[in-house]
Amino acid sequence: MRYWRTLPGVDRAPIAALILALGALIVASLAIGRYPLSLTTIAATLLGGNERSQVGATAETIILMVRLPRIATAIMIGAGLAIAGSAYQIVFRNPMASPALLGVSAGAGYGASLALLFHLPTLGVEAAAFAGGLAAVGAAYLAARSVGGNSLVTLILCGMAMSALFQALISLVKYVADPIDTLATITFWLMGSLAKANAMDAATVAAPVLLGGGLLYALRWRISLLALGEREAAALGADVTRLRTIVILCATAMTAATVCVAGIIGWVGLLIPHIARMAFGMEPGRAFVATAALGALFVLGVDDIARSASAIEIPLGVMTAVIGAPFFLFLVMRTRAEQWS
Repeated sequence: MRYWRTLPGVDRAPIAALILALGALIVASLAIGRYPLSLTTIAATLLGGNERSQVGATAETIILMVRLPRIATAIMIGAGLAIAGSAYQIVFRNPMASPALLGVSAGAGYGASLALLFHLPTLGVEAAAFAGGLAAVGAAYLAARSVGGNSLVTLILCGMAMSALFQALISLVKYVADPIDTLATITFWLMGSLAKANAMDAATVAAPVLLGGGLLYALRWRISLLALGEREAAALGADVTRLRTIVILCATAMTAATVCVAGIIGWVGLLIPHIARMAFGMEPGRAFVATAALGALFVLGVDDIARSASAIEIPLGVMTAVIGAPFFLFLVMRTRAEQWS
């Protein structure tokens, strides 16, 4: 709290409301599920005052081993994807930009699919997904450089080509996969899920999100210059090429980390930055914190619905699309056309 009070350029009241809402949702997420828990049990478990009984031991296992790691992973994934989407939209000056723009999601999906095809352990799947995401963006960047252009349009076009290529490679892996077990595993993984999230997954995604997000926050004022255009940013003293490379690397690392632990979760990086800017304005510090908090709220809330709405857990990627697409269309209809130009 002491650090938060010193954050420059951040209005306290709206951000405090977001943090309180996130705290309330965390408590609710601990309580709901197939094994509902009361607030008293949750408080006793977290404070170490639970009675030594079978019920207390069960509650302790559910909270500490299952729900807390899952909640932490959901928060990191939501914040990471939202920050990455916002960074891509600023760098490319494109309101439709998202973490999938340069092929990072498709590349990570291909890496994970290939690892699942060869029955690698969970750590191998996550490593392959992370490497695949970075490889896709690296290939897009090298392709754009080989074309000879240094424009954002060239990089976007090369990214779209890489995304299509890795999507085709995913289809090829699914085509050759064993239809009895491997194909179902790959398909379910690609739809996104936090059902198997544990403390190691939370740490895996937290490291790049916190490091990348911290660096982007430190550079928020320089990054905001990129929204003015390359010439204008350069005229104001920004090293455009180096700054753009740093932003893309940070956003790509955060996105690849989220995909490697939870599969492909769409719409967060596209939808949340627009909501944050509409609700909290364009001031870089406030917009950054609001984007991260709203992303965490969105993914955690959707995951709660996914694991409690029916007897069978619904894939998280499916839920974000079902909720995100209509809501995004609603925002487009409510927003004047010139705000998207």
